[in-house]
Amino acid sequence: MTDSTYSAPPTASACPACDAAPMARRIAASGARTEEAGPGRLLLSLPGIHCAACITTVERALDAHPGVRSARVNLTLKRATVEADPGVTAGDLVKAVNGVGYEAHELESAALSATATDRQGRELLMRLAVAGFAAMNVMLLSVAVWSGAADATRDLFHWISALIAFPAIAFCGQPFFRNAWAALRHGRLNMDVPITLAILLALGTSLYETAHSGEHAYFDAAISLTFFLLAGRYLDHRTRAIARSAAEELAALEVPRAERLVDGAPQVVNVAELAPGDLIRVRPGGRMPVDGVIGEGTSEIDRSLLTGETLPVFAEPGREVSAGEVNLTGPLTIRVTAAGRDSSLHRMADLVAMAESTKNRYTSLADRAAGLYAPGVHILSAVAAIGWYLYTQDARLALNIAAAVLIITCPCALGLAVPAVTTAASGKLFRKGMLIKDGTALERLAEVDTVIFDKTGTLTLGAPELEEPEAIPEEVMALAAGLAEGSSHPLSRALAEAAQARGIAPASVDSLAEVPGYGTEARWQGRRVRLGRAAWVGAAPGARTSAWLAVEGEAPVCFGFTDRLRPGAEEAVRGLKDAGLHVALISGDAAPAVRAFAERLGIEDVTAEALPADKAARVEELAAAGRRVLMVGDGLNDTAALAAAHASISPASALDAARVASDIVLLGEDIAPISAAVTTAHSAVTRIRENFTIATVYNVIAVPIAIAGFATPLAAALAMSASSITVSLNSLRLR
Repeated sequence: MTDSTYSAPPTASACPACDAAPMARRIAASGARTEEAGPGRLLLSLPGIHCAACITTVERALDAHPGVRSARVNLTLKRATVEADPGVTAGDLVKAVNGVGYEAHELESAALSATATDRQGRELLMRLAVAGFAAMNVMLLSVAVWSGAADATRDLFHWISALIAFPAIAFCGQPFFRNAWAALRHGRLNMDVPITLAILLALGTSLYETAHSGEHAYFDAAISLTFFLLAGRYLDHRTRAIARSAAEELAALEVPRAERLVDGAPQVVNVAELAPGDLIRVRPGGRMPVDGVIGEGTSEIDRSLLTGETLPVFAEPGREVSAGEVNLTGPLTIRVTAAGRDSSLHRMADLVAMAESTKNRYTSLADRAAGLYAPGVHILSAVAAIGWYLYTQDARLALNIAAAVLIITCPCALGLAVPAVTTAASGKLFRKGMLIKDGTALERLAEVDTVIFDKTGTLTLGAPELEEPEAIPEEVMALAAGLAEGSSHPLSRALAEAAQARGIAPASVDSLAEVPGYGTEARWQGRRVRLGRAAWVGAAPGARTSAWLAVEGEAPVCFGFTDRLRPGAEEAVRGLKDAGLHVALISGDAAPAVRAFAERLGIEDVTAEALPADKAARVEELAAAGRRVLMVGDGLNDTAALAAAHASISPASALDAARVASDIVLLGEDIAPISAAVTTAHSAVTRIRENFTIATVYNVIAVPIAIAGFATPLAAALAMSASSITVSLNSLRLR
């Protein structure tokens, strides 16, 4: 649970001023230049902005904040760069942006460094451009040959084609050559082995033909094959790069800093610099960066991300706290007992590593196709070469036919089959607010038959909601809202929001003050009033989440709360059940709360009070029974289960550890797209198999033609291009 859970800003409405905004401002704001934080510079993520009016609103709010020297919003990156005085904190700026109706999070620049450059992508794009340019030129020369050029003219065009194709392929084909060599070194085959062999054999036989004034050369086919394969490789890379870049930005929301006390003076340091025995201060609303023991202060602690508990826990000196817990109401001084890799954030590393080893053994459809395709093509080519040599005793003809078999079997169609589909599917899911992080996630998602949801922070927002606010008398609600204004506690915020929704103005109170760990108190009409814990106001504590209002001389009034349902939760569960999947709920929360919540969503399979190891064990138990599990969770207590599941999804608000363990990240609060993701995954796998079928049918028709010796360079090039285009068009049907 992040700090923003307690101060959820209203959703930004549509901006009527979009069209009236100056065009120059839009252009300046949409530049994709990477920003880096430095001294006095803070970065904010702004996921809710979408137009020039949004930019203007956010920049004005930031510029108006004391200590801010300048603020610039980048619409493309959805990010703000703020130059501010040293005393200005990111938390202050987040509140300023929330105040004008936009969601904001601090970004850690170090975690974004990997997104500043994309060397591999630029390298692939450069090789693709060179291959395309070379292919166009060689094709132009080939047209002359196909049109009837003969003898010396034909040989000249072939030599020029060789001079273009050889250096171009030597440069552009390196990704395939390296992968093929790596596979052969380890005694195995992959898709790049027949690709490399086809390219090299085509070049070799073409050079031999040209040197002996032969009629046919395969330079055009070899360079075209390289171009199409590079296109598929680049598509696949871009899909993965987009997911990696966004995942890194999400990870950057976890700001790894703490306020260390040195001789009583606060000093902001990286968590990695903390050592056992150090004293740190954790302000209200802040997350515990370390494991430790409370030395000073009283407050309440939200442990939902670690244990799934929805009720805040009272915190006082001597109580142990763990990294990831959220301090709710009062400042705390913590003596560090474990930090960094020794903290609770890393206690489940062994469980996660063991679970991931199982997932990593999954073989993708492309790898399985390559395992069948590569040896089959090699055998056919070898049989054709041997057969024709025995029949004609002409080694030159036999090699030509062997090269034709390798080229016309078109490995580029198979090379495009998966990346073209995953690119289309990833783009479709990205528009729905879902990021695919893993290359085989779609294939695994299509195979799931069981979905396990965590409760707190996944199906709920981890934020309370007032029960039956309409039944509360208006005067009581107004007084409670007046007291709630003095606290940032989630129950107080929920009360204030409920009063505002009913149009009830907060009552005017005097001497309003918050008592950390207990609640707020004030004077109203000459009497003392309190809003807070049951024992503090003189009421009997209950099992449910509640706050009590006590007016001096009157009986306390109870306000009951339920965990706020995440938008789209009901639609997601209903959609998954309609798709024939078994849906289960597993939570670390108390059994009564979990059962009541499950009934609300129509989930029959319920497990409560589960420890992290219990969740992972449940996933492994189902896997042992032959079930394919999709795990959806957000907390540390879900990390091992996310890694152990056949496929996994986590919301953007999840802890970094949970996002890293998951295959898909849900960017928004709405989880309704989860059922759509399963449907899209099924469609994607169907398209991949259709592409393999297209390539197979094509090969069944083309191979006999090539073996019979009827495949000319023109026929090979046209057939190869036609199959690749067919595969690409079939993939685009997903969009």
